[in-house]
Amino acid sequence: MNDWPEGWNDDNRGGNRYGQGSASDRPESARAMPHVQRPVPPQQPAPSQRRPAPPRQRQVPQQPGGYDEGPQYDSGYNTGQVYGGGNGGGRGGGGQGGGPGDGGYVQGRPAAAPDWRRRIKIGALVLVVVVLGVSIGTYFWADSKLKRDVDLSKVIERPKSGDGTNYLIVGSDSREGMTAEDKKKLHTGSAEGKRTDSMMILHDGGDGPTLVSLPRDSNVEIPSFVGSESGKKYEGKGRTTKLNAAYAEDGPELLVRTVEFNTGLHIDHYVEIGFGGFAQIVDAIGGVELDIPKAFKDKNSGADFKAGKQTLNGEESLAFVRTRYAFAASDLDRTKNQQKFLAALANQTATPSTILNPFKLYPTMGAGLDTLVVDKDMSLWDLGQMFFAMKGVTGGDGTSMNMPISGSTGGNLVWDKAKVKQLVEQLNNNEKVTVSSN
Repeated sequence: MNDWPEGWNDDNRGGNRYGQGSASDRPESARAMPHVQRPVPPQQPAPSQRRPAPPRQRQVPQQPGGYDEGPQYDSGYNTGQVYGGGNGGGRGGGGQGGGPGDGGYVQGRPAAAPDWRRRIKIGALVLVVVVLGVSIGTYFWADSKLKRDVDLSKVIERPKSGDGTNYLIVGSDSREGMTAEDKKKLHTGSAEGKRTDSMMILHDGGDGPTLVSLPRDSNVEIPSFVGSESGKKYEGKGRTTKLNAAYAEDGPELLVRTVEFNTGLHIDHYVEIGFGGFAQIVDAIGGVELDIPKAFKDKNSGADFKAGKQTLNGEESLAFVRTRYAFAASDLDRTKNQQKFLAALANQTATPSTILNPFKLYPTMGAGLDTLVVDKDMSLWDLGQMFFAMKGVTGGDGTSMNMPISGSTGGNLVWDKAKVKQLVEQLNNNEKVTVSSN
């Protein structure tokens, strides 16, 4: 028997037989509205049977009217609460909660420890980039300052290249850029033009560097050559003269041609420096320390040295390498002093205290590069190789000597042709030099 009025059944009440309209003897609950009763949507589950809402915030659904007052609807949400994710549960009150997957809280949790390994890696990378940038910038700056004025392609009838690299290093008496006060201070005089004051061949090979001085008074033959300016060919007539006269006659190209013709040694690069540049380089590095075994004095060069260890400034250094009248062997003794000084200069310049100190490195490079004259194929790398080879002359494996001399014409020094030939063969083959200067 159906206890409900016509058209009503248990399904209309969601299986709840309590409340108004019941024909049962069960007690009725208090009514919210005594007369009007509205049907609820069919199959509406009771609040206690509803599934929990998905884990996201939304508005609580509005309840249809007509129900008896009973337990309040609970969706399982608390809009004032934010749940933490991952391993950490929510924390009620104040809207605090953990971040996604961190298992903690945004507020009140300790800050994460800094990642020092990552910071060190980034710092090292930045340092490498800065060092590379400065190094590349310095290279191009220095390379742009080289005066590539000598064209060795104009040299004709050249000997075959051997092993290793041969540099012709020339110290000229050029006074270019010097004031009248500079000339007086450095005792250079005021002669016009420029002449070679010293000449050396530096061979950089597998058996160590070899530095060979060419006395300026060497008796040599001027061969046929092509004028560096005119382009005209001048035939050789067997004329002999002092070696430094070749430079005075047609510049570096004829000097290279004359050295190659009289030695048979191929010259790969040419480097020249004047009086002023030489003194500036020495002053830029703070002077060069030398041990002078015997005191000497020369009014022509301005030299006045006592025996013993001492540090020479630019002016004193120039006087030291130019002095010849104070020595019995004149030019031969002077070339020995030049070799000694240049080796000491290179040895003291190519040090970490100079290379890693920009306050010394840049003035030194600036002073030297502004006054250097090199061949067109000379790179800054080649110049660096020459410099370190010069330093290696004093390193134990290097050799320094004069061109072997057999006699004199009365004013010019005559080379020992047999020894010169042997020396050139040893240099071309990168063999240990056994030839002596005597």
